[in-house]
This record gives sequence, C-alpha cells and structure tokens, in this order.
Amino acid sequence: MTEYAKQQIKNLISGALEIESPALLPAGVIVEVPANPANGDLSCNAAMILAKSQKKNPREVAAKIIESIRLDEAVFSRCEVAGPGFLNFYLASGWYTKAVKFITEQKEDYGKIDFGIGKRVLIEFVSANPTGPMHIGNARGGALGDCLASVMERAGYYVEREFYVNDAGNQVNKLGLSLDIRYRQLLGSPVEMPEDSYHGDDIIEHAKNYIAKHGDKLLLATEEERRTELADYALPLNIQALESDLAKYRITYNTWFKESALHESDAPAKIVELLKEKGHTYERDGAVWLKSTEFGDEKDRVLVRSNGIPTYLVPDIAYHYNKLVERNFDIAIDILGADHHGYIPRMNAALAALGIDTSRLKVIIYQMVRLLRGGEAVKLSKRSGKAITLATLLDEVPLDAARFFFNLRDSNTHIDFDLDLAIEESNKNPVYYVQYSYARICSIIRKLADEGITCTFPENLIFTEKFESELIKKASELPAETEKAAQELNPSRITRFVLELAQTFNKFYETCRIKGEEDTVLQSRLTLCHAVKITLKNALEILKVDAPEKM
Repeated sequence: MTEYAKQQIKNLISGALEIESPALLPAGVIVEVPANPANGDLSCNAAMILAKSQKKNPREVAAKIIESIRLDEAVFSRCEVAGPGFLNFYLASGWYTKAVKFITEQKEDYGKIDFGIGKRVLIEFVSANPTGPMHIGNARGGALGDCLASVMERAGYYVEREFYVNDAGNQVNKLGLSLDIRYRQLLGSPVEMPEDSYHGDDIIEHAKNYIAKHGDKLLLATEEERRTELADYALPLNIQALESDLAKYRITYNTWFKESALHESDAPAKIVELLKEKGHTYERDGAVWLKSTEFGDEKDRVLVRSNGIPTYLVPDIAYHYNKLVERNFDIAIDILGADHHGYIPRMNAALAALGIDTSRLKVIIYQMVRLLRGGEAVKLSKRSGKAITLATLLDEVPLDAARFFFNLRDSNTHIDFDLDLAIEESNKNPVYYVQYSYARICSIIRKLADEGITCTFPENLIFTEKFESELIKKASELPAETEKAAQELNPSRITRFVLELAQTFNKFYETCRIKGEEDTVLQSRLTLCHAVKITLKNALEILKVDAPEKM
C-alpha cells in the first residue's frame, strides 16, 4: 500500500503536467517518506527537478502542479508546498482502511513481492574450513547469509544456499600434520606440536577415537600415508559436525560443494587453459601469471607456481566459473569475513578475463564480533581451542537471540554481542521485546475471544488517532523493506523493521484502548491488531526467529 501511494503521486503529478506516463517524468524525481511527520506522509521533489530545466522558481512550479492536481479519487486528503518546493502529500482515511484490509487478506503472503521474479541466485556462506568447529565469526556469517536468502526468496528470487567445503590444500595438510602428532603423542612418541598447527581439543579427541578403533597400525606407515589416513578419517566427521551445528542454527543448505570435486574434474587446470586461450596470461620465472591489472586489480596474480602447483586462486576461479557459467546462476553472492577485502578485485579481474559480467558476483564482507560478558570482552583463542564456538554459544544463549543479535547491524559494522543481554528477559533485550510484543497481541485477541468478542473484519474501519495511523503506516512498510533489503543485500533492515514495528505497536497499546470501546472502534482496533500480528510473524519468519503466542 505504501508503494501504491507512491506510484499514485507520480500518476497525479504526470497528470497535472499533462505528461503521458509517469515513466516520462524527469530523472531524479523521487517520492519518499519525510523524516519529519509534520512534512506529510509522503513527499516528492518533482517541482525542484522541473524548475532546473525550466529555469523557474521551484515553489512557483510546485504551486502550479497543485492547482492542476485532482485528488478526488486519490488516497490523499491534501497536498501542500513546503520548503524550497517539496510537494507534501497527506494520506486520506480511506488509505488506512485499505492498508489494514490488504494485510489481513494477504495473511501469510503479506510482504512477498515479485521484485526478483525470474532471477536465480546462489548464496555461498559460512564455508568454514572443515578442520575444526565453527567460531563466532562463522555464526554471524551464517545468520547473515541465511536471512539474506530468506529475504531474497520473499522478494521473488529463486535462491539456493551453498556451503563450499575446503577439503583440499594447505588447511587439510595442516589438519593431517596436527592429527599425526597427537596420534603419535598418545602412543608414547615424544614429538612436539608446532606453533602453527591446530591445538584444539577436537584434534586430541579425533586421535583418541582413531586409536580406539584402529590401534597403532599407522606407526608402521610412512608420514605421508599416516597424515592422509588421519585427515581422511577426521574430515567427514568434521563436515558432519558442521552440518549438525548449522541445522541446530536453523540453516539447511541445498548443496555442500567440495573443493575436491573441482580437482577430480580437473576444473582448475581447465580454467588456466581457458585463460591462456583468451590471451590473458603470461609466463615469467617459470610461473603462469594472470594479467589481472588489465582488469582493475592492483597487481598481476600468479596462477601456477614455477613448481607446477596452482595457487589457491585457481580453484576459486574455477568454482565461480562453475556457479555463473556451468550452473548458470544469474547472481552469485559470497559472504566473507573481514579479512577478505583483497579477494574482491582479484576475483573480479579473473571473471572479467573470462568474459563474465562482474556485476553478477556480489561479495558481502562482514565485520568482527566481540563477545561481552559482565561488560568485559571474552577473550578468544582459536588455536588453543578455548574459543566460544557456534555450538557452545547456542548452549549459552537462546537460538532466537543469536540469530536476531547477529542481524541487528549492517554487515559492515562491528558487533558487540552481549551474552548477558541475550538471555535477559526484559525490554532491554531486543528479541525478547519483539517476541513479547507479538505475544501481547495474541493475548489481546485471545482474552477478548474468551469474553465472546471476536474480530469480524468489518468493511467500515475507522482510524482517527495518531498512534493508529502511525502503526498502520509502519506495518505497511514490510513489502518496501523487503525490496530494499534484497536490493541492498542487507537483511538487517528486516530486523530493525520488526523492532520499530514492535515499538510502534506498544505506543498504540498504551494510548488506544480496545476493550470497552464502542463496537466500530473496537472492531477497527482489533482488526488492526490482527494486521500487526500478521506483519510481525511474517517478518520474523524471514529472520527464522520464533513468534511465540505466549510468554
């Protein structure tokens, strides 16, 4: 309904100017919600844009537009000129009635839009190395990626979720080394653990379990055989644990794509040959280089080392070629941690060299998380194995709080995650506040029903109070927020929306009585409660946060 009103303003203005279609209005004409409610419900800058080309005073142009505007059948009661020439529109009572009816009729479909219809999107997120449990950064990336996928699904896109399993390369070699040393230590060998190996308790546990199952048979094997065998034993167990932890986090992937599958299909070598064929490589000092500076990168990149071994960049290029060309997704979205900024120009250069439109790759970089307990930072050490992992976090704080807190800020901002606040049952806790607001609406509806008062959803609704209109306008923003969140790849818009809607509802609840009012007012406000209940529930479902009917 908000977008409907915005479009109607463009229709009214184009009609007043005798322009054939709103699409022919000058570029730069926008309709938006003014920051100050005193400036109307919606505001348009058309007169200011037109005044530039006509070399006239914007207020004069605005006055002439108002003279010609016909509001007889519009959803606006009046239009005024303000400031340097803004056209401020005020919604008529009929709009509020239509907005509430629209929400209650749409029910679980309210908020769904067709913005992305026909577009296929692959979102790759978390993709933690399968060498140990997931840390807190992965927890933020998981909530961000999964909620973005939900937002884009609501916006009409076809979406798949993918986990890229780095089951090849240096990290796996380091895992094999770490397991080998723990294995030999447990069997009495006086070997030292290197500083840059994995020191977590999970490595010791894997070694113990292998010994319990297979004994000391690997002591007779070569070092390479022993490390390969131990890594092959631990990797599937680690991947299974990642999948289990993420399922508890309400994340289910369409595909677990293994890097090893790329190597088995010889995809990295084929990508290097394809880049050579296109003339975008050269050889120097025995290595093969990509001419990435020709495509905006700060320096050329090595593809194949002088020893014939490809760099990590090659399988990554092959993986993105697989996404965008072989599987033909329209858009590939990578969600990466804060240390991956340099990755973007490298990958864009490689894609451009392959003739792929780089706008089809979207990379979201999310910032670090600082855990707080008692107002103090919780010290983390992944190498020592003393970090709080995703699994231990979910043992300590409610799942809903974790998902909500991690999506409360834009991805490019740091997060202070207050462990104490996450379990606090008070209005200071934002997820508790939202869920309690939802439960309050359910309680209002339930208690009235117990007294024989049910909502009849009447045709004639009356809304005359300020807090009624503010609540209706806020609830009507969900479709627009869904579109903006999808456009900006920013699901935190939905988190903030549900918090603002809960706050607006509570102002309404404190000032607008329902029980005891005459029937028309009672039914109007009860219908509004149903509309807000629908809106809150649908928005929380995007976040995969529960909407409890009782608390």
